[in-house]
Amino acid sequence: MAVEAGKQVTDFTLPNQNGENISLSDFKGKNVVLYFYPKDMTPGCTTEACDFRDQHEKFGELDAVIIGISPDPASSHQKFIDKHDLPFELLADEDHKVAEDFDVWKLKNKFGKESYGIERSTFIIDKEGQLKKDFRKVSVKGHVEEALEFIRQNL
Repeated sequence: MAVEAGKQVTDFTLPNQNGENISLSDFKGKNVVLYFYPKDMTPGCTTEACDFRDQHEKFGELDAVIIGISPDPASSHQKFIDKHDLPFELLADEDHKVAEDFDVWKLKNKFGKESYGIERSTFIIDKEGQLKKDFRKVSVKGHVEEALEFIRQNL
């Protein structure tokens, strides 16, 4: 499955922070902000999650839900949510299959060492399940406002 703007996003199911299975199709009728991030409790990911938390109400006013996905296990997600009071679902993509489907599982080079990981990315999906916008190689600063403004202007 390759996701492409203007096309339907294929449904997927992953466990949330409580170990409950959550499907993309559960949110049909809502705009979805699906963001992929590398790792719970790291500085950039914490900043991004807290920015989404701080704007959560504004997204809600636009009939949008926020869903975070990383390869961390559900137990790590629960600690992350508890520590930072995150009001949205975090899904555990431990085998990174959904990340691969969204083409955000990439070979990275950090300090000369290569390894695979998440390329920070956000996908805006409309109420009918169609991909409206993808933000790839996201820089954390200002990104949440950019996603919010896109929904405000386009959905």
